[in-house]
Amino acid sequence: MRPEPWHILILLIVILLIFGAPKLPGMARNIGKSLKIFKSEVKDLRDDKPDDEDDDADRQVQRPLEGRVVDTPQTPKQTPEQTGRPNGSSDA
Repeated sequence: MRPEPWHILILLIVILLIFGAPKLPGMARNIGKSLKIFKSEVKDLRDDKPDDEDDDADRQVQRPLEGRVVDTPQTPKQTPEQTGRPNGSSDA
């Protein structure tokens, strides 16, 4: 269904009633700025596409380092002979 001119007119009147006349220019300005930013970002993404392919070739050459996990040395438990205390005694 193609919008007829009177459909667009009714839509504009409803928008005018909802948002009010003073706010419409500011809203249109903000929408225009947003579209301008969006278009520039899309253009940047399209321009960056060939550069990313070159980076992929470099990434394939530089592989991440592989290694093994080394456990930290744990201190051995001290026996009663090493601490100088008899079995079962505490400092409490």
